[in-house]
Amino acid sequence: MAITQAAEFLATWETGLAQAPAGRALLLHRAARPDLGGDQQALLTLPVGEREADLFALRQALFGERMQVRLDCRACGADMEFELDAGEFARTLADRGDPLVRVAEDGWEVEFRVPGVADLTAAARDADPRRALLARCLVTAVRDGQPVSADTLPVAVQRRIAEAAQAADPGGDVALTIACPECGEGTRAELDIASYLWAELDAWARDLLLDVHLLATAYGWSEPEILALSPLRRRYYLELCADV
Repeated sequence: MAITQAAEFLATWETGLAQAPAGRALLLHRAARPDLGGDQQALLTLPVGEREADLFALRQALFGERMQVRLDCRACGADMEFELDAGEFARTLADRGDPLVRVAEDGWEVEFRVPGVADLTAAARDADPRRALLARCLVTAVRDGQPVSADTLPVAVQRRIAEAAQAADPGGDVALTIACPECGEGTRAELDIASYLWAELDAWARDLLLDVHLLATAYGWSEPEILALSPLRRRYYLELCADV
C-alpha cells in the first residue's frame, strides 16, 4: 500500500485514537472529501449512502480495490473468507436518487428527506429511534389537503416512506448475504466500511511508525524527513538497513 500523504493520514490516525467509532468515521469522511474544506456540518448532513460511497472511494485510493472479509456462518459456525471490490461499491453507491422522497397513498401526501449521519446519531439517542428519525426528516405531510404531524402517519405510510428512502439512498444500509460453502445456508451481515477502513489505517500507521523508528535509528533522520520520502524510497532504505 502506498499512501503518498503519509504525514496527513498519520495525523488523522493519531486524532482518531481517542475517538469513538462515530468520530473516527467523521475523520475518515473528512479525509475523503477535501472539497468540503473540513466543514463538519456539511459532512454530517450528507445522506448516509453518500458517506459510504465516499469511504469506499477513499479505501480504493489508499489500499486498492480488493477487500478481504471474514465472516462466521450463523448456521454451522464455519469460517468464511471472501473478497469484495471497493471500487465497485463506490461506483454503485454513488448512483443515488433524489434526496427528497415523495409518497402518496390513500389520501396521504408526504415529503421526506433522506437521513444524514447527524439524523441517525440524534435519533439513536431517543427512546423511539424510528419515530424520532421520522420527525426529524419529515418535510411535509398532508392528508386530504390538510397538514398533519408525523405522529399521525399510519404504519402503512411509514413503511412506504422507509422503502422509498432506501431506494433513493441504497448505501444507507449496506448488507451482504453470503452462502456458506460448508452448509449452503446464507448469512446476512452489515458491511461497516468506516470500521473496516479504520482497522486498515490503524495497521498501516503502526507499521509506518516502526519504519520511522528503524530509519531514524539507522540514518539519524527526523520523522518529517522520513515521511517526506516516497513509500518506494522508504522501502528501499529499509531493505538496505536489513542488508547491513
